Amino acid sequence: MTPEFTFTTEPMAVILPRLRQALEQHGSVVFLAPNPDTGLGRYAGEVTAAGLHRPLSAWVDLADLLETHLCTPEIVSDTQIRVRFRQYAPVPSPDDSGYGPDGDWARVDKLEDPVFLLTFVEALRRVNPPPGGRVLALGVNAGRELDALNIAFPERPFEVVGVDIEPAALKAAKRCHPNWQFRVLDVNTLPDPALGQFDLIVALSLLQSPGVTQDVLLSNLRKYHLRPTGGLVLGFPNARYRDGHLSYGARMRNFARPDFSLLMADVTNARRGLQKHGFKVFVTGKYEVLLTAIPATLKTPGNLDLEVG
Repeated sequence: MTPEFTFTTEPMAVILPRLRQALEQHGSVVFLAPNPDTGLGRYAGEVTAAGLHRPLSAWVDLADLLETHLCTPEIVSDTQIRVRFRQYAPVPSPDDSGYGPDGDWARVDKLEDPVFLLTFVEALRRVNPPPGGRVLALGVNAGRELDALNIAFPERPFEVVGVDIEPAALKAAKRCHPNWQFRVLDVNTLPDPALGQFDLIVALSLLQSPGVTQDVLLSNLRKYHLRPTGGLVLGFPNARYRDGHLSYGARMRNFARPDFSLLMADVTNARRGLQKHGFKVFVTGKYEVLLTAIPATLKTPGNLDLEVG
């Protein structure tokens, strides 16, 4: 039987361990809490007539911390809501099934994450490749994220080259983007004179992959495959999927909670290296940290926001 609690004036230091214990024992838990709509504009923990105010985002964060789904809250009254947490099912990570078109990663659409969509479009517009410019996408997989090019530049054609080590994924990418080029290539074999140079290079969730040496790859891209006025957009994962849910925070092996040591080191090293070679660097994002680099001699474009189509 799912236990049910009522939290009115209890501090978070009491609520968190109580819910964790109930979840460990039952797998789900229900609780009544002050309706956050009655405290709009107040800070978390401020006293209201309904009890201690907490915005809905606080319960979203708590659910993620406790490794649970936040089910849709029920409005009980003007002053109360009913919230249910349910533990993630013990299903494999998308990484466990590989990156082919039949794996779980093929189900993931990063452009449905509003933060990624907004920051990726901003990053692409900062680089601002010219009409007819060349775009290189490394580790492109099925090419779904490349739809953002048409979102960022709806009237601007590009010559796009996508590379990956997974042939089946590239076939899926070709079906989605028949006018673009896709080829099997291991990024560790770069530079490749046959590729040429590009106005924009995109590498999402690639630089921390096993076997990839970030400094070597970025050096080869910068020296041999980036035009003098070109820029890069590099993505560093800062989340993992749990039972379909995007759970915030970079994980390290054998660590129970997120730890940002390797993520911060990789982003910092990439930023320093690119700045040293004459680039302006911007770091944005949330579940995927985006590092955008453009030549320091160029003016940073404005009008980066996603607009109504």
